[in-house]
Amino acid sequence: MRDPRVMVAVPRERRAAMTALWGLAARLTKLLIDAREPLIGQIKLAWWRDMAGMIAADPGGLPKGEPLLAELAATWEGQGGLDALVDAAEAMLLAETADDRRAASESFGMRLFALSGGDAGGGRRWGWLWGAGVEKDDPVARRLLADAKACDAPRRDVFSGNRALLMLDRWAGAIAQSDGERRWRGEGWLLFRLGLIGR
Repeated sequence: MRDPRVMVAVPRERRAAMTALWGLAARLTKLLIDAREPLIGQIKLAWWRDMAGMIAADPGGLPKGEPLLAELAATWEGQGGLDALVDAAEAMLLAETADDRRAASESFGMRLFALSGGDAGGGRRWGWLWGAGVEKDDPVARRLLADAKACDAPRRDVFSGNRALLMLDRWAGAIAQSDGERRWRGEGWLLFRLGLIGR
């Protein structure tokens, strides 16, 4: 979402909120990738869960000095739901089986798309592709990538006119169809075409 080619499709009044939300998603993703011990990861996730609760209920009590937290407080004050994204990240951290990781990846994508103003179902294959990038177990990562590749593209009406989410879904689909290989020129053309004419 924070890619300028996608952000241009976000209404101007929503850009700061989307930048902060997807910044949180990026921070949680890095936390999962960097986690060596699940317990340490859980402690960090618990902090973010507490912060999400304070953003919704007591933004004045938030600690100072964390730029992302300040962005979230400025754009999500009084709104709930951010904790659900943290919960999905924790489910990925603690998942013990391939099925658990598949479900956690799907949940992360669906919750992120729902928070971004779309239908949760539109985030399914984006979530599986995300999970393939987070997953350290190569066979599980390949399975998640295969799930994303096999997933039918959601109908356009699933995105409720949210062109940015449509772009992200189709971008994820293109990467999955290439078995995770990045084809930068083709991806750039895809985003340009979707941003310009929506298909």
